[in-house]
Amino acid sequence: MNSYHLDHLQYLETEAIHVMREVAAEFERPALLFSGGKDSICMLRLAEKAFRPADIPMPFLNIETGHEFPELIEFRDRRAKELGAKLIVRTVDDAIARGLATASASETSRNRLQIPVLLGAIEEFRFDCCIGGARRDEEKARAKERFFSFRDGFGQWDPKNQRPEIWNLYNARLSPGENMRVFPLSNWTEMDVWEYIRREKLSVPSIYFSHERECFRRGGQWLPIPPPHSENGHPDPYAGARPKPNEKRANLIVRVRTIADMISTGMIESRADSVDDIVAEIAAARVTERGTRADDKSSEAAMEDRKKAGYF
Repeated sequence: MNSYHLDHLQYLETEAIHVMREVAAEFERPALLFSGGKDSICMLRLAEKAFRPADIPMPFLNIETGHEFPELIEFRDRRAKELGAKLIVRTVDDAIARGLATASASETSRNRLQIPVLLGAIEEFRFDCCIGGARRDEEKARAKERFFSFRDGFGQWDPKNQRPEIWNLYNARLSPGENMRVFPLSNWTEMDVWEYIRREKLSVPSIYFSHERECFRRGGQWLPIPPPHSENGHPDPYAGARPKPNEKRANLIVRVRTIADMISTGMIESRADSVDDIVAEIAAARVTERGTRADDKSSEAAMEDRKKAGYF
């Protein structure tokens, strides 16, 4: 009888480390997508376990919308510095200024505008693989992803044209211009992520814990009130994301479950101020994690449409 037995988290960790090592072995210029959110925080620990004592053999890449929470940016920069990693940041604001991305008048979220920025960064640095922290439990489109998610020469994803992954064997073959997105956390759940953070004693941005914040009510959820617009002659970048006169405002004790930017992130009322409290809260939750994301509420196909065009 085999006395060695992996528990649930150990199995997921081993699987993810195997996937990361496959990336390092199969690709010439991979990058790790790191936003500072809880999923990418777990990715950093897995990368450490996969490659230490050597340096993590890939740079970190982050695509900023320009509407990020300051707490998230501070955490991202600090962790990259602590790990001695190269952090590459490309922004939607720069892409708009250069004419590479254009926002429509009715568009509030900048998630769609991240697509040309991401594809531009892949082309600029000739990345043949980007490792992301997406999980299949998040929503319907991501449930269709393989570990190795093939993207064509235009950076586009076709969910009906993906490669089989039998016996954990991954086909990493690419023609010039093609790209692979790899998701080592595919089989993880939100609960797994927080239990791993607890087990590994990982630091996370403060906005995951309860804090006081001024919010307004829209679309059945609380959204954070953006920072004031400075009168500098430029259009308000948060136009459309500010409370209207008839929308309720309140100072609340809230936290985030999943972080997009300040325009898209729904806040949940919560007193959870420790990882143990968050684990207990998730166990009792009846709303999905991405049920707090305003950018996913526009239509059921919103995420899949973005992913087909080249989104994360």
